[in-house]
Amino acid sequence: MFNPHDFHTPQSSYSKPDLLRSGAGGYFGPGNAQLPAPPMLMMDRITEITVDGGAFGKGRVAAELDVAPDHWFFACHFAGDPVMPGCLGLDAMWQIIGFWLGWSGSPGKGRALGVGEVKFRGHITPEVRLVRYEVDMRQVRRGRLVLGIADGRVLADGACVYLAKDMRVGLIAPTG
Repeated sequence: MFNPHDFHTPQSSYSKPDLLRSGAGGYFGPGNAQLPAPPMLMMDRITEITVDGGAFGKGRVAAELDVAPDHWFFACHFAGDPVMPGCLGLDAMWQIIGFWLGWSGSPGKGRALGVGEVKFRGHITPEVRLVRYEVDMRQVRRGRLVLGIADGRVLADGACVYLAKDMRVGLIAPTG
């Protein structure tokens, strides 16, 4: 496996072009973590990423999505009652954890492994302008399986609409 830091020098924030390059693969080296490509890429920028910040002192990421009324999910979820599926907000936080694991130097391909608890307190509609994701790393294991465990929240124009605890993302060795 390749060391991600041989291919990428960590930055404290990332633009949309950076995130799109990650989605194309190889950003952290061949076979290492990458973001999904649009339309499944659920963020437009990472505004903050640290290795030692956050509620638990183990790392923090804040990312944002600019909401547009013509986002693909509004047309189909639900006809006449458009709302962003809650699972997409959860997936965005899993994406962030996988990115953080590669950014912080761990090799392997990212996979969501589960979540302990999710609460939906509101929803994201076409009237919302900005979604902000905030993820605090709780625990990081760097062994045969790299595992990141984090808590996070999703804010719609500043109001908390989703909370998630014990989100788990693993990095697995690439196969053949």
